[in-house]
Amino acid sequence: MAIYLYRCFKMLGLLAAALTVVLSTKIHAQETLRVLAWPGYADADLVKLFEQRTGSKVQVTVIDSDDVMWQKLGKASSEQFDVFAVNTAELQRYVRSGVAVPVDIAEIPNVSRQLPRFRDLKNISGLVHGNSVYGIPYTYAEMGLIYDRQQIKEPPTSIDVLWDPRYRGKVLLYNGGSHNFSLAAQTLGTATPFRIGDKEWPATVDKLISLRRNAQGFYSQPDESVNLFKKGRTALMFANYGSQQMKMLTIAGIEVGYTVPVEGALAWLDCWAITSNAKNIKLALAWINFFLGPQAGVALLTRQGLANTTSESPYLRPQDRLKWLEPVEDVDRRNRLWERIIAGDRASKVLAP
Repeated sequence: MAIYLYRCFKMLGLLAAALTVVLSTKIHAQETLRVLAWPGYADADLVKLFEQRTGSKVQVTVIDSDDVMWQKLGKASSEQFDVFAVNTAELQRYVRSGVAVPVDIAEIPNVSRQLPRFRDLKNISGLVHGNSVYGIPYTYAEMGLIYDRQQIKEPPTSIDVLWDPRYRGKVLLYNGGSHNFSLAAQTLGTATPFRIGDKEWPATVDKLISLRRNAQGFYSQPDESVNLFKKGRTALMFANYGSQQMKMLTIAGIEVGYTVPVEGALAWLDCWAITSNAKNIKLALAWINFFLGPQAGVALLTRQGLANTTSESPYLRPQDRLKWLEPVEDVDRRNRLWERIIAGDRASKVLAP
């Protein structure tokens, strides 16, 4: 009798466990994770695999600029997301505004797969505020120079090549005020390209007006830059997406080279962060953990040409130096002046109040 009762209780336990799994799956199936990310960060097959593992649904919205991200996540927006990918410099304003919330690293076991320098979060500017972590490093790229091997035989060594009059009308530029002002400040030897002083603005504006004269066009997304490169006789491109654009151009059959200038390259480190509107924090944490796994890491490298944080980058040489992005002195001012510059305004009008 005792054995019989034991078997009955054991069977009931198994049935209860099975029922719990079924109910859990149904509950997860009702959950929709809303993700805001950059191109190539969440491929459809990876999203599907995550959905299968969690029983959830995922809605991915792709953005093409920091400004668009702020429009979608800022307090004035009516849109809601659970998890988003943001660079360390931009993350800080989401922390200040209360949009981003602390991330519980204990719920992300795959952080143990990351390289030591990406696990040392306190030494990565912008990730730790107080004793809380607000972002988990995911991928990064340097803003190098991509050049047409037919027109430029030797790899350019300096950022100054973007201003070379030989390439008038043959330079592709990223359409973003913040990064372009940092680029110009870097060439001018500003103490920090992310902090332009009052007396330094006129020279920086003049530098960008001079760069505009070499512009073939301006792009926002990586695929847009590939199309422009193919249609025009592009000689040189300031690669905001770095090795990702190099990979896409190579796939498109364009014979290009890629180099990091001797001055060093501006570089961004994108992290996964969680919003204060997240409906299911555990599901958001599961997303971050999954995308630190091997499938996502390999996809970043082989499909997107992007480095991941779990293995050494194959796109950088030992001598290459990176200048990680930092918050700039005035994002709105940079964007406002940049819009005037690409509109063709003279320096006096660009700098007008």
